[in-house]
Amino acid sequence: MTSSPQLTRRGLGAAAVLGAAAVPLAPAVAAPAKGGHHGGDLDTQVEERLAAMSTEQKIGQLFIAVGYGATVDEAREENTTSAGVASTAEIISTHHVGGLIAFAWSGNVDSIEAAAGWTAGAQRAAAEAGEVPLMIGIDEERGVVKRLPAPATALPGAMALGASRSEVHARKAARITADELAAVGFTQNYAPICDVNVNAQNPVIGVRSVGANPELVADLASAQLREAQKRGISATVKHFPGHGDTATDSHVGLPVIDHSREELDEIDLPPFRRAVEDGVDAIMTAHIVVPALDDSGVPATLSHPILTGVLREEIGFEGVIVTDSLAMEGVRTMFGDDRVPVEAILAGADQMLMPPDLAVAIGGVRAAVESGEITAERLDASVRRILRQKARRGLLDGAPEVDPGRAERELGCRDALRTAERIAGDAATLLVEGSALPLRRGASVIVLGAGSAAVQDALVTALEDRGLEASRGAAADAAGADLAVALTSSSSFVTPAAQVTAVKEAAATGTPVLHASLRNPYDVVHVGEVDTSIALYSDALCSLRALAGIVVGRVSPAGRLPVAIPTADGTGEAFAYGAGLG
Repeated sequence: MTSSPQLTRRGLGAAAVLGAAAVPLAPAVAAPAKGGHHGGDLDTQVEERLAAMSTEQKIGQLFIAVGYGATVDEAREENTTSAGVASTAEIISTHHVGGLIAFAWSGNVDSIEAAAGWTAGAQRAAAEAGEVPLMIGIDEERGVVKRLPAPATALPGAMALGASRSEVHARKAARITADELAAVGFTQNYAPICDVNVNAQNPVIGVRSVGANPELVADLASAQLREAQKRGISATVKHFPGHGDTATDSHVGLPVIDHSREELDEIDLPPFRRAVEDGVDAIMTAHIVVPALDDSGVPATLSHPILTGVLREEIGFEGVIVTDSLAMEGVRTMFGDDRVPVEAILAGADQMLMPPDLAVAIGGVRAAVESGEITAERLDASVRRILRQKARRGLLDGAPEVDPGRAERELGCRDALRTAERIAGDAATLLVEGSALPLRRGASVIVLGAGSAAVQDALVTALEDRGLEASRGAAADAAGADLAVALTSSSSFVTPAAQVTAVKEAAATGTPVLHASLRNPYDVVHVGEVDTSIALYSDALCSLRALAGIVVGRVSPAGRLPVAIPTADGTGEAFAYGAGLG
């Protein structure tokens, strides 16, 4: 294991891993979206399309590319490959890609109207080039991983759902997200996460996970994937076989998970098994080494024993296996960028996500196909799975119709915002309860600590909306106020020193301090004595408004910890799984 055992599953207690947190869902396969096919009609449609494709088109279907630019016709230097600078439309027509993925940093989602125009343009470019309609995906986990800009509904994220213990909330959050993605023209979401976060030092998963209980993770992730696919969006659970117990970020290194096979079966694999039972369209691989499943040292993304042996043959998954980004260092430590996709395909993967050089990656696969290393039968098997996923979501009948001018008006509706705030209140977890709350109308509050100026100002506004006199300030400004709200936000177990200092300095003024963690809940053991401490798991507006409601006694923090919190030195347990005073 790559981390101190005191801060991992071994130090969390059996309740965190094995406790009965929720009633298991009955397996159910999601129905195809409107316009899709099933049974023999779907198979016929897929086989007819497959038979009409050239080898180059088949290879292209295996790739999901980033297309930079606000429009698909914009040639951007970031689109440069060894084949030269290109527009997104040229990438589609030249490389026959099976899909695209959008990010804020790639310029596709600067606004909702622009994003809808980009997805519509991409599908139009595919149609004009005679290509199969695209799977257009996005990482829209909500919480800390949210790609769509306002007015898309900001939701608290997976660990907040875990703290709420509510499958109803999970379904409603998934419904809001899926409907908003569909309105903008997206057809695939690279969510939800099935990782079981049993390591407080995990630098890349954390609040993106439901929590430390495999059954709870399975229940809520499956509730989300079924709702998404019912709304016509392909769900993608990740990161197989489980990224929850690592202290290394696979974006920058290659983590090793040294769980035994028994621990994998007990902790990591159950949510993925449930997702397969419930008909998930796609599963994303992890760039992690798992010696208990494959002692060769290659990451799971490139491991035949893991992808084919465990996921295909043992678990029985028949859908699309998509890699995590091939630009991440965790998958580039052993092979060149031309060879990585070949190794992934030979291991059992179907789609290659975000290769660092699309032309080089496709060239590597083409060479392997021409040499017979990747057989025609193996190539067809992956393309058949990809086409079947597209058929299930209606894409082989044509791309979805998107109205860019209308899309923005359909997002962030009042009901969605109210639902988000209810989820946030039910997730908020009271860990330390003092005597300062609730505040009376007109009381003075200073907001300080972590969070951007925009986040702090949003909290100030929410407090003012509740009848309080609120302002943003420094720790010294807490003196004389009725309450100081000190915010912290950590991406791992250790809270940044400057944030801890701010909380302690505010407490030293004698003013009661309400400490609120905006991300991981572990900050409470680092900030010293405070009057009240609440874990919010999120800095979304709905969470800030829920916090303001708690301050005046209008909202009851109902959440229970979905992870255990170690002591500050990592030698014991400060707060047990399931703790919460609300």
